[in-house]
Amino acid sequence: MLDEVKLWLDRHSWSASERPLDMLRAAKRTAGPAGTVSVVLPALNEEATVGAIVETIRRDLMTGDTPLVDELVVMDSGCTDGTAAAAAAAGARVVHRDTVLPRVTAAPGKGEVLWRSLLVTSGEIVCFVDADLRDFESQFVSGIVGPLLTDPGLQLVKAMYDRPMGSGGERGGRVTELVARPLLNLHWPQLAGFVQPLGGEYAARRSLLEQIPFPVGYGIEIGMLVDALELAGLDALAQVDVGVRRHRNQDGQALGRMAATIYHTAHSRLARGQLVRPVLTQFDRDDGAFAPTVHQVTTQERPPMATVPEYAARARRGAAA
Repeated sequence: MLDEVKLWLDRHSWSASERPLDMLRAAKRTAGPAGTVSVVLPALNEEATVGAIVETIRRDLMTGDTPLVDELVVMDSGCTDGTAAAAAAAGARVVHRDTVLPRVTAAPGKGEVLWRSLLVTSGEIVCFVDADLRDFESQFVSGIVGPLLTDPGLQLVKAMYDRPMGSGGERGGRVTELVARPLLNLHWPQLAGFVQPLGGEYAARRSLLEQIPFPVGYGIEIGMLVDALELAGLDALAQVDVGVRRHRNQDGQALGRMAATIYHTAHSRLARGQLVRPVLTQFDRDDGAFAPTVHQVTTQERPPMATVPEYAARARRGAAA
């Protein structure tokens, strides 16, 4: 298995600089409708960063005779700040989570808005980018979209990057190192070559995304990676080095909740069963003593979008047009 991973790393890991924009625009022209690209930013109170991300994508990737990106959508996941206004002012189309598929009550979580975004975008390649990135560069998009435009055999491409945290040389990715990487190495060793398996920047073909379930919370990335491996195979997966990722780091307890959700998602794919106790107990000091707080671990998943009647109806309308 180690030899297989090494071979995959040699053949399916690249740098964004290996596919310059001129090459990608030429590939997009050749691809025709199969090369249409939608970029989706899931956002929950990201007023400070979302506008700059939108402006960079629009300036670098949505201009010229052959724009690389055809549509840019910010999915409002229930923001209570000025995220929606900042995104709209920068030129994005803003869609509130609750307006998409209203017959299904929205669940809180990142995976939920990514799932719903398939109903409000049209690109055959869908690129997801977290909205809390600082010092954002457009190669976070072009780098991971590029292989899908130049290699029809690829289905899913994830970004890889350095994750500095603070100024003391610390590195982010604590949940990756303590939870996700051990799980993948032990249970899905073919995926051991992914540098950032939980990273929020990845692009995939719609034909893949509409066939897999979406965990509604933080389990979306590990769930999608495992499901893509099972559905498409290792040779359909790739990763691209896009440089350095800087974003807002979460505290230890938030990471604990994230880790529990990721563990549940992995467990459900191993056993296709339910955890006996899908909750996580954490502790805060209160008046000198430790007080327990119990958090529910998100266990809900959305079905493959291809099974949703509204999505199928939209496809029929498009075919008839």
